[in-house]
Amino acid sequence: METVPISSNPPPPMDTSRRFVRVRGERGNGFIEFDFAIGEPELFVELILGPEAFADFCADNKVEMLPPLPEHSPEDGERSDWDWRLADATKTRFK
Repeated sequence: METVPISSNPPPPMDTSRRFVRVRGERGNGFIEFDFAIGEPELFVELILGPEAFADFCADNKVEMLPPLPEHSPEDGERSDWDWRLADATKTRFK
């Protein structure tokens, strides 16, 4: 087993002035589904807003727009237990 040396340098502090948005889709009623993150794009919340409110939200927060993520396909293999979103539940019918 290979040991990885621990760096004595602490990670850089999170820059909370950076705001990120990744559009996930648009619903039939015009509402926009998107991810919003502060400081780190990997730590986000899922939000839904109407088009005008979305534009205002992005302007007020001076967001950096992130590119869409590629869609998961069955050929990619199985999804992990952590690879899901709350929005996925809206597309699932429970019995």
